[in-house]
Amino acid sequence: MKIVKNLLKVCFKRYKKAYNISIMKKEIKFAFVKTSPIMVSYFFVSCAYGLVMAQGGFGWIWSMLCSTFIYTGAFQMVLASFFASGAAFVTVILTCAFMATRQIFYGLTYVEDFKKTGKKLPYMIHTLTDETYALLNSITEYPEDTDKASIQFYIQLFSQLSWIAGSILGGLAGNLIPSSVTGIDYALTALFITIVVDQYRNASNHQPALIGGICSVFFLIVLGSDAFLLPSLLVTSGLLMLVAKKEKVNV
Repeated sequence: MKIVKNLLKVCFKRYKKAYNISIMKKEIKFAFVKTSPIMVSYFFVSCAYGLVMAQGGFGWIWSMLCSTFIYTGAFQMVLASFFASGAAFVTVILTCAFMATRQIFYGLTYVEDFKKTGKKLPYMIHTLTDETYALLNSITEYPEDTDKASIQFYIQLFSQLSWIAGSILGGLAGNLIPSSVTGIDYALTALFITIVVDQYRNASNHQPALIGGICSVFFLIVLGSDAFLLPSLLVTSGLLMLVAKKEKVNV
């Protein structure tokens, strides 16, 4: 009887292991299919980033490290120019803070979901981007018997891996291309213009866009292209806070 009992335990463990592997495969497949549009766009934009870094004299290892530990597409492009120009450390830190502030606010909506990932929580916070946030919001149903937290982890993992892969390839290609790649950094600018135009068309309130645009143009004319970014971010943020406070009082 004891032998039969032990045999049943072994069979149950093997079945449970096979079942878990089957579920994991289903989660990975679902996440991969959902993330594929982000992965494709991330790969090509990060290739441009790697090329820009290589043009500035920084090898692919720097691109890989920045994409792994910083992982903020917009700021990484700005950081490449900061590296090249030798910008002050305070300017770098403040610019990073202002450019990434939005992620703090919309990340609050996923605090409870991300807690369910356990030890992966710090990674989930680190890898939440505009695109992955939008994707997570768009998923209303998950496959049967799958773990929602695991799928969310795979989505963010695949997204970052595609970004890192593109950064490495761009860095290697930049070292191999003898001619200048001036202008390739416009790839991300073009992406931003597309996103801004789309958001402007869909938004009912155009005040934030107009305030940001006017401040940017003003400081660009007054201070020049090398020094306009930080002041325009500071003034725009301040004005938007005042507008929000005024609207709240009026309500």
